[in-house]
Amino acid sequence: MKRSYNYSILATALALSFFGLAMIASVSVYESFNTFQQNDFYFWRRMGHMIIALSAMGACMIIPYRFWEKISLVVMTVSVGMLLFVFSSFGNDYGTATSWIDIPFLPSIQPVEIAKFGLIIYLAHWMAENKPDIKHFHYGFTPFVIILSLVLIPLALQPDFGSLIVILLTAVAVFLVAGGSIFQVTAGGILAGLLGMIIALNVDYIYNRFVTFFNPEADALGIGYQVKNALTAIGSGGFFGLGFGQSIQKNGYLPEVQGDTIFAAVGEEMGFIRTAIILILFATFAWKSYDMARKTKDWFGKLIVIGFATSITVQAVINIAVNMALFPNTGITLPFISYGGSSLMMTMASVGIILNVSRNGSSQHHYNQKQRSRTIKRGARKRQSNYVYR
Repeated sequence: MKRSYNYSILATALALSFFGLAMIASVSVYESFNTFQQNDFYFWRRMGHMIIALSAMGACMIIPYRFWEKISLVVMTVSVGMLLFVFSSFGNDYGTATSWIDIPFLPSIQPVEIAKFGLIIYLAHWMAENKPDIKHFHYGFTPFVIILSLVLIPLALQPDFGSLIVILLTAVAVFLVAGGSIFQVTAGGILAGLLGMIIALNVDYIYNRFVTFFNPEADALGIGYQVKNALTAIGSGGFFGLGFGQSIQKNGYLPEVQGDTIFAAVGEEMGFIRTAIILILFATFAWKSYDMARKTKDWFGKLIVIGFATSITVQAVINIAVNMALFPNTGITLPFISYGGSSLMMTMASVGIILNVSRNGSSQHHYNQKQRSRTIKRGARKRQSNYVYR
């Protein structure tokens, strides 16, 4: 029998997204007026994004999540293709990265948001199909690294290391839940860390972000400007905040106030007590999603829930940590809350799929004879292998 939707997950997602709409109405006034000569430009754009995103979530709540398994390869291929398309004449720079596609007469698209979605779906499908082989170095870890590299390499070339970190941690979480080897992940993580250190020391803007992280006062009017003003905003809010619409730092002091640094503006206006409610909502979303994944019997459903929940949670944690000077600046937004159509649409679509799994994930349909036969065959191949790395 089908269960009901997990309304706790739905309620937290809606609460966070509508809170984001309200905060964008407040903090984007200065930027809206200076850029477009109207106070509510970003608000109305966000309203349009909300309508599209809620429609996407509703559709994904209705479409059986098994549909995504059938088209996972197509979605993955399109995702990688779009990541590569940013290097064409239609690619557009944003900050230090070439991370947008701008085609005349069409809305701008941030391909990395689609890539997160596509990679999670494909990894969940591939790992559910090959679960008996996941611990095997040749049949599990090596293909996993190759699949992951198809997304990470284009991101490194953009370069978009913030999104790269989110996707890497998400993929590792899915791999481990599917039964992957902790030893293999640890060894791979050490190698990736060494490579990342070499890149960080040789790419100026990444090196400068680490310098700012360890010493925010090093160049307070230059590379440390964003971090210093974010901390000023959060500190100014105190326990109860300056009040809705009363932020001072939003008036040209906080860069990307409707995007990367919106959490700092929230802290300034809402204060510690009310901002803590936002943190509780994110924690509730993660807890309910992971708990639901634990109870889901179907491995594909379990893994896509783990993937989407981890992606949203990790991105939220990193964004908040950056605003509080607890992590080097990454340039990633706060899920549900920050301005951005691509991000909101794909986030809400992910929530829709999570909700569909919560309703259908225990259906006996997922325990048919074909699946059991496939699992037995793959288990036999693993037992015949000569080298198994645990």
